[in-house]
Amino acid sequence: MKEVQIQLNGEQRNVPEGMTIAALLEDLGISTGKVAVERNRTIEARSGFGQAELQAGDQLEIVRFVGGG
Repeated sequence: MKEVQIQLNGEQRNVPEGMTIAALLEDLGISTGKVAVERNRTIEARSGFGQAELQAGDQLEIVRFVGGG
C-alpha cells in the first residue's frame, strides 16, 4: 500500500494513502470524543473524521481535552 507523508504535531509521519482522521486517531489510541483536530489551520468537525482522508503534506495538530481540578 502506498504511503503519504503528513506532519503530526510538528513531526513527520508516514500514513497509508486514503487513511481517514478517524483511522489515524484509532491507530494512535485516541478517543474521538475528547479531541480536537486542526488540519491545515482549519478545525475539522468531529462528525467528519470518518470521511476526511489525509493527503500528502497535510499538517495536523491533535489536542486532547483533559479533565482535572
